[in-house]
Amino acid sequence: MVLRTRHWDRLGNGGLTFTELGFGTAPLGNLYKAISDDDARATLDAAWEGGVRYFDTAPLYGLGLSETRLNPFLRDKLRESYILSTKVGRLIEYCSPEHRAGVGKWFDVPQRRENFDYTYDGVMRSFEHSFSRLGVDQIDILYVHDLCAFSHGSKAASDMRVEEFFGGRGYDAMISLRDQGLIKAIGGGVNEWEVCQTLAERGDFDLFLLAGRYTLLEQKALDSFLPLCEARGIGIVTGGPYNSGILATGAKPGSFYNYDPAPKHIIDHVNAIEEVCSSHGVRLVDAAFQFPLLHPAHVAVVPGGQGVSEMMGNLQATKTKIPKALWADLKATGLMREDAPT
Repeated sequence: MVLRTRHWDRLGNGGLTFTELGFGTAPLGNLYKAISDDDARATLDAAWEGGVRYFDTAPLYGLGLSETRLNPFLRDKLRESYILSTKVGRLIEYCSPEHRAGVGKWFDVPQRRENFDYTYDGVMRSFEHSFSRLGVDQIDILYVHDLCAFSHGSKAASDMRVEEFFGGRGYDAMISLRDQGLIKAIGGGVNEWEVCQTLAERGDFDLFLLAGRYTLLEQKALDSFLPLCEARGIGIVTGGPYNSGILATGAKPGSFYNYDPAPKHIIDHVNAIEEVCSSHGVRLVDAAFQFPLLHPAHVAVVPGGQGVSEMMGNLQATKTKIPKALWADLKATGLMREDAPT
């Protein structure tokens, strides 16, 4: 299967060609449940056979497990045939069992803890460690990871980490790696568009992996951040297009929104969106996948996939034709912003 692609070349260095569907590998780190190495490999193989050629990972995912599971999968692939991104901002370190990070979130993972470090040395060490876990000769994109209040507990704590990143010269390390040609692009992998906008205003960034903030449910990034990206040629990858699941499953009992059980107003909103989708014979998940790609700054959408069936569902979502009348009806009923590109 051949997936649609989008080419990005902000720097004039040949750029990168993304498949519109990327693979977010957090589930391969045993997120919320353990999966076997065989099941992880089967999911990766299904993605590759389906045409996926963009893979995003991070040291955080499974405390290194996601990167090490990518290692044997990528080993026999031509390096120029895919795009690979990982992240910096955490050092994953050996620890005693009682200090292991992510208990209740990451299952059957190495005995490790996470140490936030956005300094020059921290970025360089993280980059080197990722090379060791991945076993590749080239990483294309390096994102600074989780500089947001969601990860650090408050806006004040987020602001402090942003200052550490710039003042501690983590930003300079990323620029140096790009200038040396060791990576092709730098960016931020963040859950909040406001933090991405701060980074874009203070630095020379190429791409942002924005998780869950430009979706069928949320379009406030249109206020100022996405226009800024368009003006500067910054590419956007949407992660978490299903807002932690509810736009994939529908508003069923136990549906998750932003990693927690969905509140009533979100359930009501999703039900209303799904009614419109159903009236056009379109699955909610298909509309949710394709919506971000209607924005001109977008280069890819990266949902997670913990099994072959989820991956096949993502592949199906890339092929569905969405009638323009569906988007028009969502706007007419106030379920989508009028200024959202459709």
